Amino acid sequence: MNPENIKGNFNNPDCLSTIPETQPPPMVSIVGFSGQGKTTLTVKLVAELKKRGFRVGTIKHDVHGFDPDHPGKDSYRHKKAGASVTIVTSPRNIGIVRDVDHDHQPQELAPFFSDMDIVLVEGFKRAGLPKIEIFRPEVKKEPACKGDKQLMALVSDSPLDWGVPRFHTEQIGELVDFLLEQLHLGI
Repeated sequence: MNPENIKGNFNNPDCLSTIPETQPPPMVSIVGFSGQGKTTLTVKLVAELKKRGFRVGTIKHDVHGFDPDHPGKDSYRHKKAGASVTIVTSPRNIGIVRDVDHDHQPQELAPFFSDMDIVLVEGFKRAGLPKIEIFRPEVKKEPACKGDKQLMALVSDSPLDWGVPRFHTEQIGELVDFLLEQLHLGI
């Protein structure tokens, strides 16, 4: 990334990132209660989109918090010593751990994905994004987003009619076709 194309104040603790001056990619939330298969569906969608040549970003919401580093590693020691931001870089990856003052919504994280074609967001049922719900009534009787105005599709092997297109769990290609059409990303 060219530093001249970056805006943002690195000394401001409220600044989450460097913000490239581009339009953010479309985001779609993969929703459902725990145990429904959100991660499995997200992984399958990423693989299919990647196979078709799309650059795909993902956001995974963890309401319980997480520790991305392990005790004993240098970056862990940096963070535990008090660094507010720690970046680990290698020839293939960059990882950033930054202290924040609130649970960020996907839209606030969009600048991190400026070079992606699409971002799949796992979770964030109430984020105001277009949603695809995976629902298995044998796991949980109540759906997460039935009737939600942002619900664009249902993934379920049960014969349900929620007023939105329904795809079986193995209809990944068809679901991606639908998603690309709805987001005007071209097939």
